[in-house]
Amino acid sequence: MSRQASPHAGFTLIEMIAVIVLIGILAGIVSSFIRNPITSYMDGVLNASLGEMANTAIRGLGRDLRTAVPNSIRMAAPSSSTYLEFLPTRAGGVYRALPAGSGTPQCSGTLAQDILDFTTADSCFAVIGPALSMIASPADSITVGSIQSGAAPAYNNTATGVLRTYTGATGSVTAINFTATQLPVWAQLQSQRFQVIPGDQQAVTYACVPSSSLGALDTSGNGQAKLVRYWAYGFNAAQVAPPLATGQSAVLVDKVSGCNIVYNANNQNVGLVTVTLQLTVNNVTVRLYDEIHVNNQP
Repeated sequence: MSRQASPHAGFTLIEMIAVIVLIGILAGIVSSFIRNPITSYMDGVLNASLGEMANTAIRGLGRDLRTAVPNSIRMAAPSSSTYLEFLPTRAGGVYRALPAGSGTPQCSGTLAQDILDFTTADSCFAVIGPALSMIASPADSITVGSIQSGAAPAYNNTATGVLRTYTGATGSVTAINFTATQLPVWAQLQSQRFQVIPGDQQAVTYACVPSSSLGALDTSGNGQAKLVRYWAYGFNAAQVAPPLATGQSAVLVDKVSGCNIVYNANNQNVGLVTVTLQLTVNNVTVRLYDEIHVNNQP
């Protein structure tokens, strides 16, 4: 008598185990081929993201420095540091250096004819050219003829410096009123230029903080420092690093593992700021280097 096969016959346990083992082997072979391309792709995406963040931060610094008051850039250390300070400008112009008519009184009568007098405690001058938009609160400031590469006069509101507080009205003006402290004679230049420092910005500092965390990574392989912009903390005759906490600050980029800022003032007319910024995330590091040329000609 012959035995017919059951229509419900299936795989045996041994056959199922063999199939599972074969699938595992094939999966291992396939994964070994695709793991490296996927890892490379993810690293490439992370590199691009880190590069864009670092580039955006450095470009922001460059835009700020190109509007800085001439010879106002200074470092917390003479040659290299993580603290860079400067005075931003919103506008500028030319002051009247010669009277339009003889016997024009100072800061009275027709202000449009008033000169800036460096021999006394003058407190106003006429603007040659278009009217300027000035703000009285928080008060704008002005600097006149900042030519000293040591930067200190631009932050100094005494008779040895060139910083003065605007005391006029808010709006469009053709004459500038300011605190009556005599300006130094050396600030009287042929260019007759002055710069307006916005009252809502005042002095500005870019800093990589905390500096003690630079060069060290956390347990996840990330940088531990940040690039921070400080502003509206007033004016300090001597640089304060970090700036006083009375102002405002914003983190431009974090995960910073390396930061080096160098300012070389070749002479009183030009300068060069070099920035090296390094970001590290998950042990992936991107380093950017940039050179920012600064025009110190008042």
